[in-house]
Amino acid sequence: MGKYVAKRLGYMLVVMLILSLLMYLVYAMIPFDRARAEADKFREAYKQNPQQLEQVYQNLRKDLGTDQNVITRYLGWVGVVPINGQYKGLLQGNFGYSYDYNKPAQEVLVEPMRNTIFINIFATILALGVTIPLGIFCAVHRGGKRDTFIQVLTIVGYSIPIFITAILFIWLFAVQLRWFPVSGMKTPGSDYKGMQKFLDEMKYMALPLIVMTFSSLGGMTRYVRASMTEALSMDCIRTARAKGLREKVVVYSHAWRNALIPVITLVIGWFIGIFSGSIMVENLFGLNGMGRIYINALTNKDFEVVLLLQMFYVMVGLLGNLIIDIAYGIADPRIRVNK
Repeated sequence: MGKYVAKRLGYMLVVMLILSLLMYLVYAMIPFDRARAEADKFREAYKQNPQQLEQVYQNLRKDLGTDQNVITRYLGWVGVVPINGQYKGLLQGNFGYSYDYNKPAQEVLVEPMRNTIFINIFATILALGVTIPLGIFCAVHRGGKRDTFIQVLTIVGYSIPIFITAILFIWLFAVQLRWFPVSGMKTPGSDYKGMQKFLDEMKYMALPLIVMTFSSLGGMTRYVRASMTEALSMDCIRTARAKGLREKVVVYSHAWRNALIPVITLVIGWFIGIFSGSIMVENLFGLNGMGRIYINALTNKDFEVVLLLQMFYVMVGLLGNLIIDIAYGIADPRIRVNK
């Protein structure tokens, strides 16, 4: 197992290097000059002296490294060659600077990442708590009236886009019933501490959590049902029933164990996706999350934040695939991940 993990980590490093180069080249081709944008902030001050403004621009180009060719700039961004006589890349812990927020890029992402992880983990746990028992129930009672009714509901829920669900829930719970706020992260002007602060934040996050949980029920229930249906049709399940084992033992011990492989892919894939941010939900409800930061950074050409986010997504995706392979071996000993 250790040799397999070490080999996969080596492959992941190579993939990250290739993807980082491709992403950097893509953003380098965008017709935007950060040095010119920063120099233009002094245009009014040097209105009577354009030569001095041009000198400021050239100094900024040298400082930012934009006077170098794109490969040199990429290597400087990674931190293997000096820019303006200094090593200040990723390897030195310099993850870029946000010119939109006027602070290091990693500091911009701390609170949005916390909010995104919290709301997505909470919604995923709620959804799994409903969909796993419901999917197993539908598979065991396949073809019955209750199964048919649930399948119709899941198809409807799966077919409705999340932004439509969000708008309907805002209209019902926020506008008509007035149970929850429409948007925001906390009560305007509040300065709560401790448990009072947590409860205030939960009041604002409750409606987005309900929307995300409801929107995921349809697809996840159908996925669990399909996996359990296939597992229940296996020869080993018929043998277990022929031996006289109780139905609960057959379903929850034998069938569920065989259905775990595709469900593991679903669950771990869902958890991996939390880091990319719930872009639609965060924008509709005004949440300060990674998805919203990502959209704002692209809109404002804050490309160092975008590149940092992209690299983070690549790393999470690669680690997620490794975790899925290892989880397969744990769930089913017949699978040898070291082959």
